[in-house]
Amino acid sequence: MTPDTDPGAGIACLHADTALLVLDKPAGLLAVPGRGADKQDCASSRAQARWPDALIVHRLDMATSGLLLMARGTAMQRALGMAFESRSVRKRYMALVAGQVAAPDADWGEIDLPLMSDWPNRPRQKVDVRGKPSQTRWRVLAHEHDAQGRPQTRLELEPVTGRTHQLRVHLQAIGHPILGDALYADADTQARCPRLLLHASGLALTHPVTGEALHWQSPPPF
Repeated sequence: MTPDTDPGAGIACLHADTALLVLDKPAGLLAVPGRGADKQDCASSRAQARWPDALIVHRLDMATSGLLLMARGTAMQRALGMAFESRSVRKRYMALVAGQVAAPDADWGEIDLPLMSDWPNRPRQKVDVRGKPSQTRWRVLAHEHDAQGRPQTRLELEPVTGRTHQLRVHLQAIGHPILGDALYADADTQARCPRLLLHASGLALTHPVTGEALHWQSPPPF
């Protein structure tokens, strides 16, 4: 395998081989096309301009930056999809949240709250006992303050499940919304940053062809 780090079609590529791609998606770019002519530019279409067989395996919110995995062809898409379903793909995120989050008693804490669609307010999700089981592991990396002296906390997050907006809803539910979150944060927390401060910073998996253990990292731009 020879990594291909040429940005190519307008998106940074950290790894490219005959089975998979690892892209570094900027905030504000869709992962897949949306509805309407103005929402066709996305990470998958940019990748397909250079690798026509590139297929999406998972998604990142438009507002979230960081590591995005794509498959080369339908067989690899199935193999990587099964790896996600079996939870053998590990993802890590970095986030800056409002307030001072107390460190858990152990190294990692866990948020275990079921989630479902907030149907009248789509695309929002909500915590609901009727929802799907959803777990997020988290740990405190640093307690900080912004330029106005307001407290904030840098967290590392590991989604155990992969529900829509899971990290954003779970953090809002425990009283520490992500800075810049236009969907789930209060107006003050939204206004503290022009973008959502959530970044997919780590990705680890076993290569579906070679069996090699692979790991990529992307430092957060905040």
